[in-house]
Amino acid sequence: MNRYLPLIVVIIPILGSLIIPLIDNEHRKLRCIYIESLVLINTILVFLALINNTGEICEFIRFTGNLSISFRIDGLSVVFSALVAFLWPLATLYSFEYMTKEKHEKIFFMFYTMTYGVTLGIAMAEDFVSLYCFYELLTLVTVPLVIHSFSREAILAARKYLYYSLGGAAFAFIGMIFIITYSTTNEFTYGGVLDMAKVGGRANILLLIYVLTFMGFSVKAAMFPFSGWLPQAGVAPTPVTALLHAVAVVKSGAFAIMRITYYSFGADFVRGTWAQNIVMLFTVFTIVYGCSKALKETHLKRRLAYSTISNLSYILFGVTLMTPLGLVGALSHLVFHAFMKISSFFCAGAIMHQTEKHYIHELDGLGRRMPITFCIFTVSSLALMGVPGLAGFVSKWNLATAAAQSNNRLGYIGIGALLISALLTAIYMMSIVMRAFEPGNDFNDEKISQYKDPNILMILPLVIFTIVVIIFGLHSQPFVEYFRQIAGL
Repeated sequence: MNRYLPLIVVIIPILGSLIIPLIDNEHRKLRCIYIESLVLINTILVFLALINNTGEICEFIRFTGNLSISFRIDGLSVVFSALVAFLWPLATLYSFEYMTKEKHEKIFFMFYTMTYGVTLGIAMAEDFVSLYCFYELLTLVTVPLVIHSFSREAILAARKYLYYSLGGAAFAFIGMIFIITYSTTNEFTYGGVLDMAKVGGRANILLLIYVLTFMGFSVKAAMFPFSGWLPQAGVAPTPVTALLHAVAVVKSGAFAIMRITYYSFGADFVRGTWAQNIVMLFTVFTIVYGCSKALKETHLKRRLAYSTISNLSYILFGVTLMTPLGLVGALSHLVFHAFMKISSFFCAGAIMHQTEKHYIHELDGLGRRMPITFCIFTVSSLALMGVPGLAGFVSKWNLATAAAQSNNRLGYIGIGALLISALLTAIYMMSIVMRAFEPGNDFNDEKISQYKDPNILMILPLVIFTIVVIIFGLHSQPFVEYFRQIAGL
């Protein structure tokens, strides 16, 4: 039974979501209970699968020869699966209250729940073919979430997201073909699977394919110049943008890049080559680019979107160091950033839900009327800045340490980018906090007297996320030690 749990946890949300549209609006409470129960049960099964992991391959579909869709849980799978499984029930709980002011609720929750299973399929994919199939499926199930409102802005955002994703998938497909052709096995194997006897004198061609594959997967990871879709996708409901920016889509892109770098092409094959320099330059530039764009942005969700662009390239920077310590830093930020960013996005959603205000200049004084929401937003802001005692400091320290020990000149430039990013993050995040709590002596509190914090359905997930951010900041050693084991340290 344990062997088939990875397949079961992928299928349950996908099939279970098809029942959601059948529960009519008159029974909304029943529908919400069904959705939360479905997600919670699946989360429990995910953790059972991780705890009782046998390392066996669970084959779902065999196409031909050695091509199949199969699942297997290894260390990297454990990290991403546990992250997704922990966050999804809380995000779903938050969504119940948020969606009371949105239309097409049944269709929303159908695709929202389906995305849970598809993301787990990426996390537990046993080889490149399996990962690619679910990666493509992730695009198909998230496009309806982006286009949810069917406004002109939503249609344009969904179209852009789809075009970018399909273009990136085409480059990733090229990488898959070459890995199948030049590998000793299709299975993800730490250290890489390239058969050097087959590679022969074609090393530069394989390095070019690695760069193309990296760029293909970096579309969902929102690396410059492929990041244009992410701020525009903020037109979707906040539960969607929070998962797009914190877990499902963008982290799937970063996760896939970890797989191809350390488990397919192999870090040893790429490290020290022109290919490493190219991808690292892109990530370092994106770190500063995202922060600079966030600094100028006046729309709250779009400012957070540009922040995501910058922070995702923290993860990719760790990957491109091509060292075990680089992987530790990348995994640290993959996990810690998820909690920091979903917390800040859910705070933004709570503000919009309660006040219908979307721009930063409209937030003056709201910290006094929504103290819980803005206190939580402040904690997530400080964590994103890298203040000691919070999660962001730990992951940034791990990344800087890895860069310093990499003996790579671009690594030192990357450290500089991290420092610049920390400064800009402090400016664009704390300026929001200051406006909310200290609008000025001439501010009229009567203009915002009708606003208040949201109910428990929205506040509870935010409180839990904040507690986790603090725990990671004060007691990160067990988690970082596990990341070191995955990296072979």
